[in-house]
Amino acid sequence: MKKGKKALVLILAGGVGSRLNILVQKRAKPAVPFAGIYRIIDFSLSNVMNSGLKNVGILTQYKPLSLMDHLAMGDAWDFSGRSRGLTILPPRTGESESDWYKGTADAVRRNIDFLESNPSDEVVILSGDHIYNMDFDAMIEYHRSKSADVTIAMMVVPRSEIHQFGAGIVDKNDRIIEWEEKPKEPRTNLASMGIYVFDFKYLLDCLKRDKSEVDFGMHILPRSIAEDNVFAYPFYGYWRDVGTIQAYWEANMDVLRKDSGISPQKWQIRTNVEGGSRISDRAPARFGEFCSLDTCLVSAGSKIDGSVTNSVLAPGVIVEKGAKVNNSIIFADCIIRAGAVVDLAILDKRVIVGANAVVGYGDNYKVVNRFKPSHLYSGITLVGKAAVVPVGQLIGRNCVVNGGVTAASYSGLPLEDGDTLFADGKVT
Repeated sequence: MKKGKKALVLILAGGVGSRLNILVQKRAKPAVPFAGIYRIIDFSLSNVMNSGLKNVGILTQYKPLSLMDHLAMGDAWDFSGRSRGLTILPPRTGESESDWYKGTADAVRRNIDFLESNPSDEVVILSGDHIYNMDFDAMIEYHRSKSADVTIAMMVVPRSEIHQFGAGIVDKNDRIIEWEEKPKEPRTNLASMGIYVFDFKYLLDCLKRDKSEVDFGMHILPRSIAEDNVFAYPFYGYWRDVGTIQAYWEANMDVLRKDSGISPQKWQIRTNVEGGSRISDRAPARFGEFCSLDTCLVSAGSKIDGSVTNSVLAPGVIVEKGAKVNNSIIFADCIIRAGAVVDLAILDKRVIVGANAVVGYGDNYKVVNRFKPSHLYSGITLVGKAAVVPVGQLIGRNCVVNGGVTAASYSGLPLEDGDTLFADGKVT
C-alpha cells in the first residue's frame, strides 16, 4: 500500500444465515465451524491480516456471543497493538429492540460514528461469511489507479447461478455501466462478491444523503453506477458463499480435494486456537490399530478406531471400533459409538451417536426435508448441538434432529426420510 495512505476495514457479520438451518441455532453464521479447526470468519480476517490492513471493525447482530468469544481481542490475527486494532461493534437498536439493521448500508450507517472517529483514505467493506483468498492491498491499488468512487470485486459465475448475486455490466475499461440485483433474466455472468472499496468521503456522503437507502446492492450501488465512477475488480481465484447447507458441505469437501483451489494452510488462514474448541490444549490425534482412513481431515484430540472416508473431523471427535463415517462433517467433541454409521451428515458439537445407530439411512435421496424443503434436498442429514441418537436408531436422508434432543425424544421407530425431530418429540 502506498506510503502515507491507509484503509479502514468493516466486516459485516450480523446476518441471520437462516439457510444454514440448525447450524445457526446458537451462533452467528460467521462463527460456524469450517474445515475442522476454523470458523468461517477466519478467512476474511486472515485476508485482511495478510493484506497488511490494520484497523478492523466487526459489525455483529444475530446471536453474537460465540463470535465475540472467538474474536476476543484480535490477537490471533495480529490486530492488537498501538498501531492496529479490532473493534467489535454491537447491534445498534432503534426505538424498539426489534429495530435492527435493515440492510448492509443501514448497518454501516448506524456505525457512522466509528467511521468518523477512524478517518482513512478508503473503506473496505467485506462479508464475514465467505470462503476465499484475496489480496485487498492489490484491490485498493486498483481502486486508486482508476480514481474510482467505488470498486466492486467481481467474478464470472455460470448464468444459471447469477440470480443469487448482484450482476454488473462493464465497458471496455471495466467501468460498471449497468447493475442488476439478483436478476431473473441475466444479461451478464459477472457477479458481485460482496467486497467493496469506497472512497472514505464518498461513502460518508452516500450514507448521509438518503437514509431510506438501506442496502448497498439494492440502493447505494445502482445510484452510484448511474451517477459516479464505479469499477469492477476482476477476481479469478476460489470464492464461495457458504450460506446454504449444500454450499457449506461442498466447500468442506473441497478442502479434501487436491485440485479444488482451496488451501487454508497455503493461504495462511489463522484461527483463535484459544477459543471455544481449545485447539491449543488438545493432544495429537490418535489412531487405533484397526482404524481405516481415506481422504479425510482429522483434527487434534480425536481418537479413531473405526473407519473415516471423505470426511472432515473437528477436534476431539471419537470414532469407536467398527463405526463408519462417510462423506460427513463432524464438529468438535462428537462421539460415534461402536458399530454406528454416519453417512452424508453434518453433526454439530457434542453429538453422541449410539452404538449401531445409523445417521443417513437408506438410498432414497429424493425425499426433501418437509419442514425446510429448500434447505435439505440432496440427502444431507443434520444433527444439532449436544443431541443424542439412541442405540440402534435409524435416521433417514434429508432429516433434521434439533439441538438438545435426548433419547426420550424418539418414538422408537426410524426417523423417515425428510423428517424433522424436535426436543419435545414432535416430528414434522
